Amino acid sequence: MRWRGQRESENVEDRRGQGGGFGFPFPGRGGMRFPGGSPGGRGGGGIGIIGILIILGLMLFFGVDPRVILEGPSGSGTTFPDIQLPQQRPDATNFPFPGGQSVPRIDRPQTTGEDDLKKFVSVVLATTEDVWEDILARYGKSYRDPTLVLFSGSTRSACGMGLAQMGPFYCPLDGKVYIDLDFYRELRDRFRAPGDMAQAYVIAHEIGHHVQTLLGITRQVEQAKSQMRERQANALQVRMELQADCFAGVWANHADKTKNLIEPGDIDDALRAASAIGDDRIQKQTQGYVVPDSFTHGSSEQRVTWFRRGYDSGKLEACDTFNADQL
Repeated sequence: MRWRGQRESENVEDRRGQGGGFGFPFPGRGGMRFPGGSPGGRGGGGIGIIGILIILGLMLFFGVDPRVILEGPSGSGTTFPDIQLPQQRPDATNFPFPGGQSVPRIDRPQTTGEDDLKKFVSVVLATTEDVWEDILARYGKSYRDPTLVLFSGSTRSACGMGLAQMGPFYCPLDGKVYIDLDFYRELRDRFRAPGDMAQAYVIAHEIGHHVQTLLGITRQVEQAKSQMRERQANALQVRMELQADCFAGVWANHADKTKNLIEPGDIDDALRAASAIGDDRIQKQTQGYVVPDSFTHGSSEQRVTWFRRGYDSGKLEACDTFNADQL
């Protein structure tokens, strides 16, 4: 990617090395379910009522909404659905973390490589600001810049406590994207999806969720899911995640045209990353078998298809996953 020398966003909040207080995984449908226990956990016999009371007390102490222990995280336009159901509090939308190992905290001062990576993500964020402001203006919509929060280990958000093991996530309640940059090391080394564009795709996907929130899509999806059984809700969440992948492709299209950002091989890097974090591939690697009904982000093939569709067209209309007969 030709990112050096381009504008850096001022909407980056660096919390690395600050600590996040009391950390616990988001339970429920939004988190990645790892083998051996609950989402993000390693099994065990449960914490009991005393443990629950202690957790609730700590959540209140740190200003975290206790409802996140029951609800979990998760991640108008053109021809998108207009669903009128009772309003429900939106969850966070997370990028699946491939692995689930504990991620070591990064203590200050940062290394030269880490500072360079911060500059990189600041430039990528700036390109999303410019691209989406221009695109939404064509539809008579205003774009509100999100904040990108860099953290190490764990951090607080308006959607609850975020852990590095969850992977990058977007919280619609505060309009912020959260990422532990060590996620990129895991993506590169374990899942063999290296490259600047692979890293940019991760950010662009989460910004896609921000766009969905601005367009009212997030609210409609959460309202619809509140009336569904788990299997149906998972299927709807997949469509939402694939739309965010498509929006990431739309961003790449416009960023290349307006900023000459894309170099040969970059799109292949993005597609490799999209394939690496497909639900089927992650489930196969973490638990040894695939359960399609439990998918929440889409298969590797679906994620590649929808990113490519957004990139090839550069149009929001191409990203109507909700009315697509085939994903």
